[in-house]
Amino acid sequence: MSAHFDLVVRNAHVATASDYFNCDIGIRDGVIVQLGLDLPKGEREIDAANRVVTPGGVDGHCHIDQPMPPPIRMADNFDTGTRAAVCGGTTTVISFAAQVKGSSLKSALDDYHARAFGHAHIDHAFHLIVSDPTTEVLTNELPALIKEGYTSFKVYMTYDDLKLNDSQILDVLEVARNNNAMAMIHAENADCIEWLTRRLEAAGRTAPRFHAHSRPMLVEREATHRAIALSELVDVPILIVHVSGREAVEQIRWARSHGLRVFAETCPQYLFLTAEDLGIDDSYKGALCVCSPPPRDKANQQVIWDGLADGLFTVFSSDHAPFRFDAVDGKKPDGDEVPFRHIPNGIPGIETRMSLLYSEGVLGGRITLNRFVELTATNPAKAYGLHPRKGTIAVGSDADLVIWDHGNREIRNTDLHHAVDYTPYEGMTLRGWPALTVVGGDIAWDGISFYPRTGKGRYLKRLPPSLLPQP
Repeated sequence: MSAHFDLVVRNAHVATASDYFNCDIGIRDGVIVQLGLDLPKGEREIDAANRVVTPGGVDGHCHIDQPMPPPIRMADNFDTGTRAAVCGGTTTVISFAAQVKGSSLKSALDDYHARAFGHAHIDHAFHLIVSDPTTEVLTNELPALIKEGYTSFKVYMTYDDLKLNDSQILDVLEVARNNNAMAMIHAENADCIEWLTRRLEAAGRTAPRFHAHSRPMLVEREATHRAIALSELVDVPILIVHVSGREAVEQIRWARSHGLRVFAETCPQYLFLTAEDLGIDDSYKGALCVCSPPPRDKANQQVIWDGLADGLFTVFSSDHAPFRFDAVDGKKPDGDEVPFRHIPNGIPGIETRMSLLYSEGVLGGRITLNRFVELTATNPAKAYGLHPRKGTIAVGSDADLVIWDHGNREIRNTDLHHAVDYTPYEGMTLRGWPALTVVGGDIAWDGISFYPRTGKGRYLKRLPPSLLPQP
């Protein structure tokens, strides 16, 4: 009796983190059930026409509908944010549920589940942000939530409403060690940033471009060094997020050379933007690219490319933090051009992440196709407890796939699907982009049209991280 398939993707050049092979892909009930040649006919058929097919992307670092202090509001909710993700080839997102000081982690999660429920087009999970590690949080709440499948959390060394001191970070890292969770660290020295910011403000240097002056590489280097030392003291793996340049990279390479389990993430802004994008004069347009850490220079872009190619970086994420530029709830709070201290930090990137790395990384000859899959899908799925359900093309894995087209296409914000009024990559030329995205066996993007899966995106309870071997 012939096999029954809901969907067959034929003539696929399948790329995983380790292999590259030609096959048909048989899908049933949203799951890959067979890989082979000349599979029986399915109820629906897609001809990949010998194009590259990769696993759907797993974006392990994005901020969607995250509550902000008024009047600031993130532009994307779980409808628009996951719509943009799909059209960019990402089929799973992990957003941040941020604890408010004085409140519980559970209340943050309840709020985030309510924001996502009935709106997400793709599967999703939540990282915790621990901003108030009370005895109750450390002893009871955080360990219980890790056991419930919230197996990763983030701590900050900067931002007044989020930062922890070293003693608090040690306490939280000990919980990670005892409960087999992945601890992510935003590594910038808050006191150095504040000291520099006050002096810049006293000199009248408050335009967006001075944001980069207030956060030079040394503040990231020092904090990265300190984060590594804290993780060594507790003997627990950590993941340093959004690494921007040479000085932090050198710290991570030192840690790796001494056998420490330090993992690293970087993002598109550190490959394609520089400090000059924050402005070469005092124009407020530089606010478009204000993020932390800030973009560096061309030489540091090459350092990041080298780290992507040689295995220093574990994951490549968007750090999607969407704020409208010309809006009273965005980069111009209450409609005003404000000093750089008060500009909401973050840039959109959930839809362009995959295409930028595929175009300039794979088709540009900087990284292999297998490494691309590893960085954008497999490794984040492993690091955050979703593999092999997510992040690979294998029998038993979810049927989340991307078929890639090659050719030149200009990035234009008018063609993107987020709710932001700009992209920092406007006018850049892509060499490849998602021609078709399959989510759970459904065609959700065909290169022209988006097909909503409103409310079909599932919350994912996660396993402990399957930590990766050192390069």
